[in-house]
Amino acid sequence: MSFQHPSFGHIADNRVIIFDTTLRDGEQSPGFSMNLGEKLRMAHALAALGVDVIEAGFPAASEGDFESVKQIADKVDGPVICGLARSAPRDIEAAGKAIKGARRGRIHNFISTSPLHMKYKLRMEPEKVLELIAFGNRESRRYTDDVEWSAEDGSRTDPEFLCRCVETAIANGATTINIPDTVGFATPDEMERIFSMLRERVPGADQVIFSTHNHNDLGLAVGNTLAAVEGGARQIECTINGIGERAGNAALEEVVMALRTRHDRYGMETGIETPRLLGMSRLLATITGFDVQPNKAIVGRNAFAHESGIHQDGILKHAGTYEIMTPESVGWTSTSLVLGKHSGRAAFRDKLKALGYDDLTEETVNAAFQRFKTLADQKKIVFDDDVRALVDDESRDHERVRLTSLELTGGTKHAAQVALEIEVDGEARHVSATGNGPVDAVFRAIGEAFPHEATLALFSVANVTEGTDAQARTTVRLQEGGRLVDGQGSDPDTVVSAARAYIHALNKLLVKRLRGEPEELSA
Repeated sequence: MSFQHPSFGHIADNRVIIFDTTLRDGEQSPGFSMNLGEKLRMAHALAALGVDVIEAGFPAASEGDFESVKQIADKVDGPVICGLARSAPRDIEAAGKAIKGARRGRIHNFISTSPLHMKYKLRMEPEKVLELIAFGNRESRRYTDDVEWSAEDGSRTDPEFLCRCVETAIANGATTINIPDTVGFATPDEMERIFSMLRERVPGADQVIFSTHNHNDLGLAVGNTLAAVEGGARQIECTINGIGERAGNAALEEVVMALRTRHDRYGMETGIETPRLLGMSRLLATITGFDVQPNKAIVGRNAFAHESGIHQDGILKHAGTYEIMTPESVGWTSTSLVLGKHSGRAAFRDKLKALGYDDLTEETVNAAFQRFKTLADQKKIVFDDDVRALVDDESRDHERVRLTSLELTGGTKHAAQVALEIEVDGEARHVSATGNGPVDAVFRAIGEAFPHEATLALFSVANVTEGTDAQARTTVRLQEGGRLVDGQGSDPDTVVSAARAYIHALNKLLVKRLRGEPEELSA
């Protein structure tokens, strides 16, 4: 079976479209806001990864979101560029204008369809919702022939009404139909049954792509996604590292590798360049300041680690005894230590390329190389993770605030005192402060140099590699009103690492202040 799609043309039935919503649903999760430069960098990397659709944002949410979607539509080639919109004229107009520059653009309009949402959130009768579904899709077709419609809280929608909604959306121009498990409530058998039902009962169902979008509140997002594919869904909506509202979305890397590794069961193909998955995961972690947990499937640092003697023995005899995919297939490398103080710029560049950093600016490479040389003088061996930490620090877009120098004195007989210099919008600011310990003194100094109302919600330190000469990797969480952001920094000096992390979080907070959330539709 095959059909024609306005953006993809002929699509074989065994081809799954990968719709990445890291820059929209993913960015909505607390602490994950990105500025324009970071969104563009992510979008270019997603295009290189081979995703089919990038949901670049919610243009009506704020001027910043509109500009992000517009810039991505204008500058990123390859994927379809999608903007989200409620079934409202202002939203759809904003989305249409934002995607205008894309070679292939999509408007994704949505409205709630479950009894709970219609009664308490929308305060609308079902017939009014059907009217808005018809309007939203007709209005979207004024701007593009690639229109997606979503039934928010679709998994908790009455089946009869869901069929009416989908039929209305198709009749009014939708070319993709998304049935999301918005609150992560469904189970795999339920998701498969929903898609099978819609494909069997709704007129015109064979002329559209069915899409699945699953949240992870019960830890079932990937399982529900795979079940939806078995029910006939041919578009998967997912995010890098599974980020998203509450417990997150289905993780792109897990879904893609499940389809690839269990091709015998699913028989499905994607266009994803899987060796780029690890680099993509780490790029997102760098930008957002959120590392993945060590035991995270596919991209966690323990995903291909074996400590049990029985497992190690099996791996040495045949890797397939305990590994169902090769580390190289998702971007891991077996090389762990090759650089030292005598290594030059060419070797450093080769290492960056091997680690998946092939999109760095010359300025970033030079800055990271200088920090590498300094680190190599302090450590006998520079590990891959050391290099990653250096590059991650330097490749962030420190748009407004940047650490330039830090000097510290203290000890058992004197209070910790710090002399700090930071740049704010290019202007140097020098301050001194004392505190109850060196980290407290540094954070107080940053607060004096750049006054703000945020409070420290979390402070943690881990080592990047092993040994007493290892770099410290610090995480700082700042809270301001309802806003929550995490920042990370690394340095052989724990106090410097803490300063970098605090300033990274502060820069993210400044971006977060610019974000707005649109009001809900109401009758």
